[in-house]
Parts: sequence; structure tokens; C-alpha cells
Amino acid sequence: MDPQRKRKIRLVAALSVAVLLAVALIYTSFSASTETKEPSQLLSATPGTRAEMTGKVVPGTVRQEGSGIVFAVRDRDGEGRALPVSYTGTVPDPFRGGREIILTGSVESGTFVGEPDTLITKCPSKFTTKSDA
Repeated sequence: MDPQRKRKIRLVAALSVAVLLAVALIYTSFSASTETKEPSQLLSATPGTRAEMTGKVVPGTVRQEGSGIVFAVRDRDGEGRALPVSYTGTVPDPFRGGREIILTGSVESGTFVGEPDTLITKCPSKFTTKSDA
């Protein structure tokens, strides 16, 4: 077989494998993602359904209970009913009332039960614009 033809066949085979791997990587990354839900969406969720919740911790509701903490979370805009949360695991240093969080868990008996070590605290942005008051 002609050496130049062999090179072309190898190039086509290598490019085909590269394209297949790229497609597999893209498919895996999109299928592994989960949609975050706000507390108002989780209040009507089926009990036991695993979800990733995002919201703001209601100031004054954080308290130690046993080896974990309990607190309430509202939608990020501060509206809607507060959802009680129970969490056991590592608590980030910036965690406190008024901060936005992301937590993975499920709703059980009207309380969002967070999975251990899934609590993430979003730090407030220092680039927000001041309102003219």
C-alpha cells in the first residue's frame, strides 16, 4: 500500500476518534448537571426528590442543633415562604444570615435536609451598584 495513502487513513482514523471523544465529553458534562431550585419551588416538590437548592439564609434563624445546624432559606429575591433547612457537615466560614447559599439535599416532612458537606456559601459581590436613595 502507498505510504501516503496509509498516512491519510491514519489521519482520518485519529480525527474520527478525537471527534467521538469530544462528543462523549460534551454529552457527559451536560447530562451530569442538575438544575438549582429556589425554596418556593421545593415547597411543592415530591418528598425524597434530590435537588440542589439556592436561596438566601433568613437572618436570625441559624441555630445549632445537636451535631448540625438548622436555619430557614427564602428565594434569592427575598420573597416567598421560608423553607426550614437541616444540615450536618462542614459549615463555611462566611455562612450567616442574609448570605446566598447552594445546598444539595431533599425535602422530607416539609424540611429540606442537606447532604453532608454540600453547603456552599456565595460571597456578596463588591461590584453591585448603589441605589440612589
